Amino acid sequence: MLFAAGNLALTHILGPKRPNRVKLSVYESGVQPVGDARQRFTIRFDLIAMLFIIFDIEVVFLYPWAVVFKNFSETSGLFILLEMLVFIGILLLGYIYAWKKGGLTWD
Repeated sequence: MLFAAGNLALTHILGPKRPNRVKLSVYESGVQPVGDARQRFTIRFDLIAMLFIIFDIEVVFLYPWAVVFKNFSETSGLFILLEMLVFIGILLLGYIYAWKKGGLTWD
């Protein structure tokens, strides 16, 4: 940590300082900024992001289950299948709720 802090201090002290208008301008991915950086987003943006995360987590749980499902016996396999159907049913209820509340409509 001392080495890193020392290098940062030395480059700050010994480095050239030639500020100009171009170097001090705001630059983001090659595009000139438009508008205020503190722009407020609607709540719909957050809702869609949360829905994406929820259904992404569903895939994270569903994929390993599908890979190992064929290795279970008939008795435990039926129980595990029913558990996964309950899991998907709960997520489907959440999807329907978000759909009815208008969380998936675009303006």
